[in-house]
Amino acid sequence: MKKVFKWIGILVAVLILLVVVFAFLPVIPLKTHANLDPEKVKELRASEPDENLSFTTSDGLTLFVRQWLPDSTIAEKEKTAILIFHGVTAHSGPYEMTGRPFSARGYTTFGLDYRGHGLSDGPRGDYESREKWKKDLAESVAFVRSQGFEKVIILGHSLGVAAAIYCTQEVPDQIDGLILLSGGYRGKEGVRDEPTLLQKLHILSNSLLRPGYPVVHYFRDGMTGRNDPLFNFSYTLRFLTMVDRELLGLPQNLNVPVLVAVGDQDELFDVDAVKEVFNDVPSANKDFLVLEGAAHARFPEESWETIADWLDGNF
Repeated sequence: MKKVFKWIGILVAVLILLVVVFAFLPVIPLKTHANLDPEKVKELRASEPDENLSFTTSDGLTLFVRQWLPDSTIAEKEKTAILIFHGVTAHSGPYEMTGRPFSARGYTTFGLDYRGHGLSDGPRGDYESREKWKKDLAESVAFVRSQGFEKVIILGHSLGVAAAIYCTQEVPDQIDGLILLSGGYRGKEGVRDEPTLLQKLHILSNSLLRPGYPVVHYFRDGMTGRNDPLFNFSYTLRFLTMVDRELLGLPQNLNVPVLVAVGDQDELFDVDAVKEVFNDVPSANKDFLVLEGAAHARFPEESWETIADWLDGNF
């Protein structure tokens, strides 16, 4: 019996050793990207133009909010704001493509940088929990409303679709409209390279020993932002598992205008996959658009004009 316990002890020790080895074993990613350190983030945030804003979360971190102001005031739109939730790896900066045409139509437009992204505080590419993410999102809506806006319309792009749904779950009475863009429950197969066995062991070991260490390198061909230091291409496993298909449901009593849209050239989601999201929207006031010539993160100007037309027709 003593020999059995001895061998069990040896096996456990070997397993622990292997976990430690794989956790700290350097695995060279297929591509590299230098993430910013927290002090550099604060320095860059301090140099931003005055129209860009920030707020302090309930747990004391600073989240950055980019703002696009209308050139002129349109009375029926001055109390309506659009709040953009960005996609994975990104930050609010690239959504200049969205903020400019919307502000030109008279809508004050904001873009949140999630914690650990862009010019916001927090460990790069990490969230401790889904609940903390949802709380940040809800607090961003409260912040926009505190700027004097009576209506807040959320535009979620890609990962931002999940963010928009989670936020609406948290504060359904604070959301006046939704635009769910380029996001589906299931993506196209073969878009990203599968991690090797060594990489999988490295990721799993770190998720056990160092859950806050960004060990998953999120790359695919054709991604934007590779030369932008505010982009983030390394994530923790717990960040990438925050989106749970079973939890992605809008409140059944939701009764606000909802637009679901996808580009006809989207390389991550096909039209049918995004249509599934549309079909699950409980609101009677909903529309579905296929944007001609649009890819996943690249849109012709006509796409934003089409969405702005939808906004004008509903708000």
